[in-house]
Amino acid sequence: MKTDTKSIIKDYFKNKSKYDELLTSKMDIKSDWKELLDNLLKIGPEKLASKQADIDWLLAENGVTYNVYNDPKGLNRPWNLNIVPFIIHQKEWDVVEKGIQQRSEILNLILKDLYGKRELLKNGIIPPEVIYAHRGFLRSCDQIAYKTSKQLLIHAVDLARGPDGRMWVVNDRTQAPSGMGYALENRFSISKSIPEIFDDINVKQPSSFFNDFNQLLLNVAPSNVENPMVVILTPGPLNETYFEHSYLSSFLGYPLVKGNDLVVRKGKVWLKSLKGLKQVDVILRRVDDVFMDPLELREDSYLGVAGLLEAVRLQNVAIVNPIGSGVLENPALIPFMENICKYFLNEELILPQIASWWCGQEKERKHVLSDLTSYVVKRIDRSNRENIYFCEFLDKEELKKLTDEILENPTNFVAQEKISFSTAPNFIKEHLEPRKILCRTFSIAKEDSYSVMPGGLVRVAADREELFVSNQRGGTSKDFWIISDDSQNYLQNYSWNKTISNQTLSINDVPSNTAENLFWSGRYLGRTLFTARYLRMVLNQMMHVQFHNDRKSESESLKILFQSITNITSTFPGFTGENEEEALRNPLKEITGVALDSRKIGSFAQSLQSFTISYYSLRNLWSKDMWRVFDAIQKQLKKVKEEEEYTMVSLSAFFDKMITRLIAFMALTEESILVRHGLLLYFLGLQIEQASMTIEKFRSLIIVNYDEDLEYQILESLLNSHESLNIYRHSYSSYLSIENVINLLLLDTEYSRSLMYQIQRIKKDIDRLPNTNSKTELTQCQENIETVLLKIQSVPIEEMLEIDKNSNMRKKLDTLLSDLSDLLHTTSLSISDTYFNHSQQQKQLMDRKIAN
Repeated sequence: MKTDTKSIIKDYFKNKSKYDELLTSKMDIKSDWKELLDNLLKIGPEKLASKQADIDWLLAENGVTYNVYNDPKGLNRPWNLNIVPFIIHQKEWDVVEKGIQQRSEILNLILKDLYGKRELLKNGIIPPEVIYAHRGFLRSCDQIAYKTSKQLLIHAVDLARGPDGRMWVVNDRTQAPSGMGYALENRFSISKSIPEIFDDINVKQPSSFFNDFNQLLLNVAPSNVENPMVVILTPGPLNETYFEHSYLSSFLGYPLVKGNDLVVRKGKVWLKSLKGLKQVDVILRRVDDVFMDPLELREDSYLGVAGLLEAVRLQNVAIVNPIGSGVLENPALIPFMENICKYFLNEELILPQIASWWCGQEKERKHVLSDLTSYVVKRIDRSNRENIYFCEFLDKEELKKLTDEILENPTNFVAQEKISFSTAPNFIKEHLEPRKILCRTFSIAKEDSYSVMPGGLVRVAADREELFVSNQRGGTSKDFWIISDDSQNYLQNYSWNKTISNQTLSINDVPSNTAENLFWSGRYLGRTLFTARYLRMVLNQMMHVQFHNDRKSESESLKILFQSITNITSTFPGFTGENEEEALRNPLKEITGVALDSRKIGSFAQSLQSFTISYYSLRNLWSKDMWRVFDAIQKQLKKVKEEEEYTMVSLSAFFDKMITRLIAFMALTEESILVRHGLLLYFLGLQIEQASMTIEKFRSLIIVNYDEDLEYQILESLLNSHESLNIYRHSYSSYLSIENVINLLLLDTEYSRSLMYQIQRIKKDIDRLPNTNSKTELTQCQENIETVLLKIQSVPIEEMLEIDKNSNMRKKLDTLLSDLSDLLHTTSLSISDTYFNHSQQQKQLMDRKIAN
């Protein structure tokens, strides 16, 4: 049954906005929105609410996030997308598109001029203070020549509907404009979750724009490069739009790198890879100007690459957008844009702007200060995000303080008229409500003009009365539709340039930082899973003793297991030393800390936290299923931490769930990441950690010679924690014996959980890594792992079992395990030195030849 129109827009306006996208002043539905509203009514409020929940679920499951700084709920806030899109008709959009193309060209010409002849300053079109007082003007970028005809390659423009009903320009973003990936994800999510909303509506698709975008990245490469090496430079996982960086990396197929992945040598930029250094031709940056080169710009930056500007001067690398383009984000340019447009193009601006007054001019400053409460005042720099003043809401003291600041440094301030953004319908609790919106769209350089995305990203205020439209303030987003009278092809064909020859990346090409994160992700995941299994085994043994304590040996074995927890996890003092008696009186308290206290180095929670940080840096390699399991792991830990009381049963059940999810994540990693994309490094980290933890477990449990009954309990616990009790029973029909346990868990060459198997697997994987020496010479890591293998093979089992009469310990076994632990640590270090560090050229470490 079709829903009545009045019911879905009931109480739409409590306070009538000056301009609403859906309704006319007479409360009639605007013609461009009628088909969409008809579709919404056909679907009905209840189903729309269900579909909105589906969208929320899909975005969460796909790991679409937006990082909110200092958010008590956590860093990664789920991205919000309202089910009702924003609509503009093609006829109106044609004008907007031309206006954006014009504005992009003007900004391009400004950029060329300011770092070139500076005719705008010489001829008085722009006061010099507007430019020189702005931190975005970088003198290091002066007179740099570029290969491309256009210097401004990407331009994001924020638009809002003005009081005259036209789209006005609010902001220009030119350094590293964000939102393109979110816009694409919004379209994919709406199309998948509620395809019926498109019925009988011709919506333009963004596929051709993204094809142009990819072609741009290839075209700007230095001359004579057949297959350009393009990378995406990110500040890292803590950046607010890191999801988008990973998303674009996966979507476009270009490596996601951080500043320490790159190095400048002899005027060229190189990517540190496993094989060595690989030249980079194009950098799509998501790092602001001043952080790009600590040698010439901000010296404390760890986000950029020392010497990068010199490589740009030599035209050996292209940066998208060029360093220095942040000068165009100066709001003090707005009052002069009309004259600049006439100067360069002899045209009027097509798109209106917010009326603005630069306070560096005496007449304009007096005008502003005469009625300060009528304006919104901004600093010309964006370095302080909160320095936007809505003067009508300031008290007398605040107004006086702002006035004094303007008078003291007038060139640093711009005043803009107050405008009320238009409102658009948001679906809230089964009906529509108006919210203020801000639209962002994008243009990219294409031949002698600019290609404009048909649509873009719409940001929506958090509630009816919110003045700010900002994701940082809890706003949501919308899909942005350009609708046409002509039929559209709904097949979104993203076909990259077919003239570029296909390149199959090998493991040699894996960036060193990616390889290092994969390696440590494997190590942290191995430690996390190992710790979870061991703690679960101890908890289960505690419950068994609690209910069936009929043997003294079981209580004694429990004490040994408690102490082994501390030794294996290195969570000292724990159950050892001066803390021993107190911890043994309340073992569950100590175990709970080892399980859930992320501040305790070596704990399960801390290992999981380290794994999370390391693996989150690899989001561009993840499949969606990997994110879903990863997210479930985080939620399960958060849920258990919120409990007020912990029992053996609840913690054991928690570890059951976590172990299942961790194993699922391990399996998904193996099937989602190719060996040539770095999976080999993950395997190496995982195997080294599992081997190291196995050694520590054996040293904690079987070095001391116990009586027969107690030894049986210890061996059974060891096999249980190793998930090997059933394998043992199938392999040996005998009573549990230490000799058989050592044979199975230390020396078996075919059992994947045995130490020998793990060491052989490590050797096999190291041999598959690129040889940084000549083909006939061993790398240091190859030599180290060979030493490990020879060491374990050199000690006969009879010696391992030998008991020293004075100490009642298996000293030779302890010495062997200690040596193996040290050698594995040395192997891990040599992998890092050989493949992850390129501060110096790789050097031959040994002269030893590989045996034939």
